[in-house]
Amino acid sequence: MRPLEFVRLSWRSIRGHKLRSALTTLGVVIGIAAVIAFVTLGASLQAGVIGDISPDDQRNAYGWAADPDVEGGPLAGAQPVFSQDDLETLNEAEAIDAAYGYMPLSTQALVYEDEISPQSDALVAAGPSYIREETLEEGRQFESGEREAVINPAVAGQFEENVSVGDELTIALQGGQQTTVTVVGITEDSEGLSPFEGFEPSPRVYVPTDPYYTEEAATMLPGDDGPDEDGPGEDGPEADEPAALEDGDETDDALYLAIVVEASSADDEDVDAARERALSYLESDESDASDLLGDDLEVTLQTSGELLQQLQDVLDLLQNFIVGIAAISLVVGSIGIANIMLVSVTERTREIGIMKAVGAQNRDVLGLFLAESVVLGAIGAILGTALGLLVGYLGAWYVDLPLVYPLEYVALAIIIGVLVGIASGLYPAWRAARTDPIDALRYE
Repeated sequence: MRPLEFVRLSWRSIRGHKLRSALTTLGVVIGIAAVIAFVTLGASLQAGVIGDISPDDQRNAYGWAADPDVEGGPLAGAQPVFSQDDLETLNEAEAIDAAYGYMPLSTQALVYEDEISPQSDALVAAGPSYIREETLEEGRQFESGEREAVINPAVAGQFEENVSVGDELTIALQGGQQTTVTVVGITEDSEGLSPFEGFEPSPRVYVPTDPYYTEEAATMLPGDDGPDEDGPGEDGPEADEPAALEDGDETDDALYLAIVVEASSADDEDVDAARERALSYLESDESDASDLLGDDLEVTLQTSGELLQQLQDVLDLLQNFIVGIAAISLVVGSIGIANIMLVSVTERTREIGIMKAVGAQNRDVLGLFLAESVVLGAIGAILGTALGLLVGYLGAWYVDLPLVYPLEYVALAIIIGVLVGIASGLYPAWRAARTDPIDALRYE
């Protein structure tokens, strides 16, 4: 009997029991759909995140000081230990192209055209090169020493009238201070510009550390509650204001929560050289940071790729977990196919006897029932793949990720479906082939 004849007869049997066949393949469908959907989302997330790493960003090393036992992403448990003198020394190092501080600042609100928008963590102080030119939709980078800012679309569009390049924006800091910036640039999207910010869209106002941190906000660390708990007036008017800095002492008192070290190029050798030079200085007795590190803190300097690898490790772990669950579902599905095939053999015992009586060989009967189980497995794989791709598409669309289909997993899913069909149909097919034709013809 030809293989196509096996498939035709198998399909006729499956169509004769549609509901039973559908329930039989459900385990295979769920297992394969889970794997395809998660792998699609993982590949899309990886493509979206890696796509945010520009060539300029690849030459950056992001540093912070924290207890090495603290778990979490960038800035987890970080303490401000890097001084302006440390940054100036690093800027003069031969292997380092630039080094600047990074400091998120607590705010109360943003004010534009007398319209107030409450914001608690919108302000970020950094160096001019933190704003890469390819991330700008319009305008330019801010300049160090100038009262300028670059905003993202989330800030530009949150007022009744959109903020444009050239407009002035007032920032109310924690403690009641106010400062005004001139908007000189707007980024193309509202995602974070570095691993320090994460990759979720959020309102951000980027300003130069000089003057907005070194002069005006050096004492306003993240989480500062501003006024004393006793309230205004109890300890005099100074109780409502942060301590003022003495003239000329701004840079000495400014400690940064994190730093960014730029290598001369994105080559691994140049990046490693810049990182090693920065680490050797910051951990030496010559740096101000070494005095504050003590025995509990340790400086970490990592590139965007290395930080993303941590995310990839988590995704891989979660993917293995999902694959394990899917494997259980596939085992359940294969048991279901085997069970139905055994029932089919019993139901068609007389048919098997007639086939053998008219000259069918054992291999013909074996091929017929094995083909039926393979068709069931293949149908489950195809439906599961289609469902998984649909769920992956909807998930990527919902979280606004570039859609990436892992085509190799699609092919693997079909192969697994066929293998599940073969594995679960071997014994029932063998049992059908071993049926005695005389006993089969007598079967009622």
